[in-house]
Amino acid sequence: MSRVGKYPVIIPEGVSASIENSTVTVKGKLGELSFTFDQGYVDTKLEENKIVVTPLSQSQQARSLWGTTRAQINSIVKGVSEGFTKQLELIGVGYKARMEGSNKLVLSLGFSHDVIFEAPAGITITCVSPTQLTVFGTNKQLVGQVADKIREYRKPEPYKGKGVRYTGEYVRRKEGKKK
Repeated sequence: MSRVGKYPVIIPEGVSASIENSTVTVKGKLGELSFTFDQGYVDTKLEENKIVVTPLSQSQQARSLWGTTRAQINSIVKGVSEGFTKQLELIGVGYKARMEGSNKLVLSLGFSHDVIFEAPAGITITCVSPTQLTVFGTNKQLVGQVADKIREYRKPEPYKGKGVRYTGEYVRRKEGKKK
């Protein structure tokens, strides 16, 4: 039995959900998201203010998709009501970020040139300070992907700890050369 799938997804105030065929559509104050699930393995029902996901059989595939489907639906409900955020920090001498326009992020990461990153639709990037960034959006997967793409430009290195890292991320440090 799935520990995740057995719980219903509770729909908060101000959010409306509808299920048609194999698509769950959720509308909230931050926008509208939809998720298409596999009808051959799981079934979803809309009851009062919650969505209940049940497996159609006891096969391994059905039990796997039961928890996954419930988690995806919960993610889109949370996304349209609250949204998702990832915070990044730039550590290193001269490492800084600034916004140009509404969706263009300019990063100075120690290269001979500035790195220009354009945020995709649905993602908002803000510079809290020159060394701190916040990535915000309704799609959890897209927020994580954008934050990781920014982090890839200069991952934290183990000797001095310089680079782009998630706020609160622990970077294992190595000892340098010995004399």
